[in-house]
Amino acid sequence: MLWVLLFLVAKKDSIKLIGPLLITLLGVGAWLKFRQRMNNRLSKNFNFSEFASKDGAEPTPDVLENLRKLTRNLEVIREHFGNVPIKINSGWRSPAHNAKIGGVKNSQHVKGKAADIVIKGFTPRQIAAELEKLIAAKKISQGGIGVYPNFLHYDIRGKKARW
Repeated sequence: MLWVLLFLVAKKDSIKLIGPLLITLLGVGAWLKFRQRMNNRLSKNFNFSEFASKDGAEPTPDVLENLRKLTRNLEVIREHFGNVPIKINSGWRSPAHNAKIGGVKNSQHVKGKAADIVIKGFTPRQIAAELEKLIAAKKISQGGIGVYPNFLHYDIRGKKARW
């Protein structure tokens, strides 16, 4: 129970203070697991593991920063849809993985600026319509919206692109 409470209240800036307490109460193994989870977190509801390239490649610092920007937008989208979890079908792709699956060479996925998403209970068209409203209200970044039969592509490229 204490583990869960400490995990929920921990903020990035307070990890240094919580470390000695967790080590004392729960042991070194629990502390290391806690640090790993916190380092994996991109935002309140999204972890890097949801966006990781399927080939296991390591992202550059620029890609990680782009993913943090993307997840800030996804947090707004999640809240707009009543905090329904957003499933990430495809997030960041290493250049090698992107080429292997036949992705376009200049894909926003390679830059860490795109996610293919599913929101349970909503069709891709419904999601796209709501994203247009959020963009118009300047609540999320302008970018690409691609409607597919089973998912929606959203990216933060900074200019309008639709398909």
